Amino acid sequence: MSISVIVPTRNEARNISHLLESLPPELELIVCDASTDATPEIVSRLRARNTHILRMPAGSVAQARQVGALASTGDVLVFTDADVEFDAHYFDRLRANAVWDGLCGAKLSRDLFRRDYALMLAAQRIAYQRLGIAGASGSNMAVTRRAFMAMGGFREQLWCNEDTELFMRGGRLGFRMRFDEELIVWARDHRRLRSGRMAKIVHSLVRNCLLYLTCPRRDLPRLLEDDWGYWKHSEVDASNDA
Repeated sequence: MSISVIVPTRNEARNISHLLESLPPELELIVCDASTDATPEIVSRLRARNTHILRMPAGSVAQARQVGALASTGDVLVFTDADVEFDAHYFDRLRANAVWDGLCGAKLSRDLFRRDYALMLAAQRIAYQRLGIAGASGSNMAVTRRAFMAMGGFREQLWCNEDTELFMRGGRLGFRMRFDEELIVWARDHRRLRSGRMAKIVHSLVRNCLLYLTCPRRDLPRLLEDDWGYWKHSEVDASNDA
Protein backbone atom coordinates (compact mmCIF):
# COMPACT_ATOMS: atom_id res chain seq x y z
CA MET A 1 0.00 0.00 0.00
CA SER A 2 1.15 3.55 -0.69
CA ILE A 3 1.28 5.96 2.26
CA SER A 4 0.93 9.72 2.43
CA VAL A 5 1.88 11.58 5.61
CA ILE A 6 -0.03 14.80 6.22
CA VAL A 7 1.13 17.39 8.74
CA PRO A 8 -0.25 20.89 9.44
CA THR A 9 2.44 23.37 10.47
CA ARG A 10 2.46 26.82 11.99
CA ASN A 11 5.75 28.20 13.26
CA GLU A 12 7.32 24.82 13.98
CA ALA A 13 10.92 25.66 13.06
CA ARG A 14 12.22 24.33 16.38
CA ASN A 15 10.38 21.02 16.05
CA ILE A 16 10.04 20.00 12.42
CA SER A 17 13.53 18.55 11.85
CA HIS A 18 12.91 15.68 14.29
CA LEU A 19 9.74 14.67 12.46
CA LEU A 20 11.47 14.80 9.08
CA GLU A 21 14.40 12.68 10.27
CA SER A 22 12.02 9.95 11.45
CA LEU A 23 10.11 9.78 8.15
CA PRO A 24 11.13 7.18 5.52
CA PRO A 25 12.27 8.98 2.35
CA GLU A 26 10.06 6.97 0.00
CA LEU A 27 6.81 8.19 1.61
CA GLU A 28 4.87 11.15 0.28
CA LEU A 29 4.82 14.09 2.71
CA ILE A 30 2.19 16.83 2.48
CA VAL A 31 2.94 19.88 4.63
CA CYS A 32 0.05 22.32 5.05
CA ASP A 33 1.85 25.41 6.27
CA ALA A 34 0.58 28.66 7.79
CA SER A 35 3.92 29.73 9.28
CA THR A 36 5.51 33.14 9.60
CA ASP A 37 8.86 31.60 10.61
CA ALA A 38 11.35 29.46 8.67
CA THR A 39 9.35 26.21 8.86
CA PRO A 40 8.78 25.81 5.07
CA GLU A 41 12.40 26.62 4.28
CA ILE A 42 13.60 24.01 6.75
CA VAL A 43 11.29 21.40 5.23
CA SER A 44 12.49 22.23 1.71
CA ARG A 45 16.13 22.00 2.77
CA LEU A 46 15.91 18.79 4.79
CA ARG A 47 13.41 16.84 2.69
CA ALA A 48 13.15 17.97 -0.91
CA ARG A 49 12.21 14.54 -2.25
CA ASN A 50 8.57 13.34 -2.16
CA THR A 51 7.50 16.48 -0.30
CA HIS A 52 4.79 18.99 -1.19
CA ILE A 53 4.41 22.21 0.79
CA LEU A 54 0.99 23.82 0.55
CA ARG A 55 0.83 27.40 1.78
CA MET A 56 -2.33 27.86 3.85
CA PRO A 57 -4.09 30.86 5.36
CA ALA A 58 -4.37 30.75 9.14
CA GLY A 59 -7.35 28.59 9.96
CA SER A 60 -8.37 25.47 11.83
CA VAL A 61 -6.20 22.37 12.01
CA ALA A 62 -9.16 20.43 10.61
CA GLN A 63 -9.13 22.60 7.48
CA ALA A 64 -5.39 22.07 7.02
CA ARG A 65 -5.67 18.30 7.47
CA GLN A 66 -8.56 18.16 4.99
CA VAL A 67 -6.69 20.14 2.33
CA GLY A 68 -3.64 17.93 2.81
CA ALA A 69 -5.68 14.76 2.52
CA LEU A 70 -7.32 15.88 -0.73
CA ALA A 71 -3.92 16.85 -2.19
CA SER A 72 -2.30 13.52 -1.31
CA THR A 73 -2.10 10.40 -3.45
CA GLY A 74 -1.59 7.52 -0.98
CA ASP A 75 -3.90 4.60 -0.36
CA VAL A 76 -3.40 5.26 3.36
CA LEU A 77 -3.38 8.72 4.93
CA VAL A 78 -1.25 9.14 8.05
CA PHE A 79 -2.03 12.30 10.02
CA THR A 80 0.53 13.64 12.46
CA ASP A 81 1.85 16.85 14.02
CA ALA A 82 5.16 18.66 13.64
CA ASP A 83 6.17 18.26 17.29
CA VAL A 84 6.53 14.46 17.33
CA GLU A 85 8.80 11.86 15.77
CA PHE A 86 7.81 8.43 14.51
CA ASP A 87 9.05 5.35 16.31
CA ALA A 88 11.66 3.44 14.31
CA HIS A 89 9.23 0.54 13.73
CA TYR A 90 6.15 2.68 13.09
CA PHE A 91 5.63 2.12 9.37
CA ASP A 92 6.52 -1.57 9.47
CA ARG A 93 3.86 -2.05 12.13
CA LEU A 94 1.36 0.07 10.21
CA ARG A 95 1.77 -2.11 7.14
CA ALA A 96 1.58 -5.34 9.16
CA ASN A 97 -1.64 -4.30 10.91
CA ALA A 98 -3.79 -4.39 7.80
CA VAL A 99 -7.40 -5.18 8.80
CA TRP A 100 -8.78 -1.71 9.51
CA ASP A 101 -10.35 1.37 7.99
CA GLY A 102 -8.80 3.64 10.61
CA LEU A 103 -5.92 2.93 13.00
CA CYS A 104 -4.69 5.11 15.84
CA GLY A 105 -1.82 4.58 18.24
CA ALA A 106 -0.02 5.89 21.29
CA LYS A 107 1.72 9.20 21.90
CA LEU A 108 4.46 8.78 24.49
CA SER A 109 7.43 10.71 25.81
CA ARG A 110 11.06 9.72 26.32
CA ASP A 111 11.78 12.68 28.60
CA LEU A 112 9.38 15.11 30.26
CA PHE A 113 5.88 14.14 31.40
CA ARG A 114 6.39 10.42 30.75
CA ARG A 115 3.82 9.55 33.43
CA ASP A 116 1.22 11.91 31.95
CA TYR A 117 1.50 10.36 28.51
CA ALA A 118 1.33 6.89 30.04
CA LEU A 119 -1.93 7.86 31.75
CA MET A 120 -3.32 9.08 28.43
CA LEU A 121 -2.40 5.72 26.90
CA ALA A 122 -4.18 3.92 29.74
CA ALA A 123 -7.31 5.99 29.08
CA GLN A 124 -7.16 5.12 25.36
CA ARG A 125 -6.75 1.45 26.22
CA ILE A 126 -9.76 1.43 28.54
CA ALA A 127 -11.95 3.33 26.07
CA TYR A 128 -11.11 0.85 23.32
CA GLN A 129 -11.24 -2.37 25.34
CA ARG A 130 -14.29 -1.52 27.47
CA LEU A 131 -16.31 0.80 25.23
CA GLY A 132 -15.09 -0.02 21.74
CA ILE A 133 -14.07 3.60 21.13
CA ALA A 134 -10.75 4.24 19.36
CA GLY A 135 -9.70 7.54 20.93
CA ALA A 136 -7.49 9.06 18.24
CA SER A 137 -4.85 11.74 18.51
CA GLY A 138 -4.08 13.91 15.48
CA SER A 139 -0.42 13.16 16.16
CA ASN A 140 -0.89 9.46 15.41
CA MET A 141 -3.75 8.30 13.23
CA ALA A 142 -4.10 6.58 9.87
CA VAL A 143 -7.17 6.21 7.66
CA THR A 144 -7.58 4.44 4.35
CA ARG A 145 -8.40 6.84 1.54
CA ARG A 146 -11.54 4.87 0.76
CA ALA A 147 -12.88 5.20 4.30
CA PHE A 148 -11.83 8.83 4.61
CA MET A 149 -13.70 9.82 1.48
CA ALA A 150 -16.75 7.76 2.42
CA MET A 151 -16.92 9.51 5.81
CA GLY A 152 -16.54 12.92 4.22
CA GLY A 153 -13.26 13.69 5.96
CA PHE A 154 -12.81 16.08 8.86
CA ARG A 155 -15.42 18.46 10.24
CA GLU A 156 -13.69 21.65 9.17
CA GLN A 157 -15.70 23.82 11.54
CA LEU A 158 -14.06 22.15 14.55
CA TRP A 159 -11.08 24.06 15.97
CA CYS A 160 -9.97 21.12 18.11
CA ASN A 161 -10.84 17.44 18.68
CA GLU A 162 -11.34 16.97 14.94
CA ASP A 163 -9.15 13.87 15.22
CA THR A 164 -11.21 12.10 17.87
CA GLU A 165 -14.45 13.12 16.19
CA LEU A 166 -13.42 11.50 12.90
CA PHE A 167 -12.68 8.18 14.60
CA MET A 168 -15.81 8.30 16.76
CA ARG A 169 -17.95 9.08 13.72
CA GLY A 170 -16.30 6.32 11.73
CA GLY A 171 -16.96 3.78 14.47
CA ARG A 172 -20.60 4.77 14.80
CA LEU A 173 -21.03 4.54 11.02
CA GLY A 174 -19.72 0.97 11.00
CA PHE A 175 -16.13 1.48 9.83
CA ARG A 176 -13.38 -0.61 11.42
CA MET A 177 -11.66 1.96 13.63
CA ARG A 178 -8.88 0.25 15.60
CA PHE A 179 -6.38 1.12 18.33
CA ASP A 180 -2.84 -0.28 18.50
CA GLU A 181 -0.82 0.85 21.51
CA GLU A 182 2.40 -0.44 19.93
CA LEU A 183 2.01 2.03 17.06
CA ILE A 184 3.99 4.84 18.70
CA VAL A 185 4.97 8.43 18.09
CA TRP A 186 7.23 10.27 20.54
CA ALA A 187 6.26 13.71 21.81
CA ARG A 188 8.93 16.40 21.83
CA ASP A 189 6.97 19.54 22.70
CA HIS A 190 4.88 19.56 25.88
CA ARG A 191 3.21 22.97 25.82
CA ARG A 192 -0.27 21.59 26.41
CA LEU A 193 0.78 19.84 29.60
CA ARG A 194 2.85 22.80 30.75
CA SER A 195 -0.20 25.02 30.47
CA GLY A 196 -2.17 22.87 32.93
CA ARG A 197 -2.68 19.13 33.26
CA MET A 198 -6.12 19.23 34.90
CA ALA A 199 -7.48 21.82 32.48
CA LYS A 200 -6.43 19.61 29.55
CA ILE A 201 -8.02 16.51 31.09
CA VAL A 202 -11.34 18.21 31.84
CA HIS A 203 -11.40 19.92 28.45
CA SER A 204 -10.82 16.65 26.59
CA LEU A 205 -13.23 14.59 28.70
CA VAL A 206 -16.18 16.97 28.40
CA ARG A 207 -15.74 17.70 24.71
CA ASN A 208 -15.19 14.06 23.75
CA CYS A 209 -18.33 12.96 25.61
CA LEU A 210 -20.36 15.59 23.76
CA LEU A 211 -18.77 14.64 20.46
CA TYR A 212 -19.57 10.98 20.95
CA LEU A 213 -23.23 11.80 21.55
CA THR A 214 -23.53 14.09 18.54
CA CYS A 215 -20.91 13.00 15.96
CA PRO A 216 -23.20 10.93 13.68
CA ARG A 217 -25.30 14.04 13.02
CA ARG A 218 -24.70 16.01 9.85
CA ASP A 219 -24.49 19.28 11.80
CA LEU A 220 -22.68 19.51 15.13
CA PRO A 221 -23.89 21.84 17.90
CA ARG A 222 -22.39 25.31 17.51
CA LEU A 223 -21.12 24.99 21.08
CA LEU A 224 -18.50 22.51 19.84
CA GLU A 225 -17.24 24.70 17.02
CA ASP A 226 -15.47 26.95 19.53
CA ASP A 227 -12.19 25.59 20.96
CA TRP A 228 -13.07 26.60 24.55
CA GLY A 229 -9.66 28.23 24.95
CA TYR A 230 -7.64 25.24 23.71
CA TRP A 231 -5.34 27.27 21.46
CA LYS A 232 -4.71 30.20 23.80
CA HIS A 233 -1.38 28.66 24.89
CA SER A 234 -0.23 27.84 21.36
CA GLU A 235 2.60 30.35 21.49
CA VAL A 236 3.90 29.39 24.95
CA ASP A 237 7.67 29.18 24.84
CA ALA A 238 8.87 25.59 24.72
CA SER A 239 12.59 26.23 24.80
CA ASN A 240 13.08 24.04 27.86
CA ASP A 241 11.43 21.03 26.22
CA ALA A 242 13.80 18.38 24.90
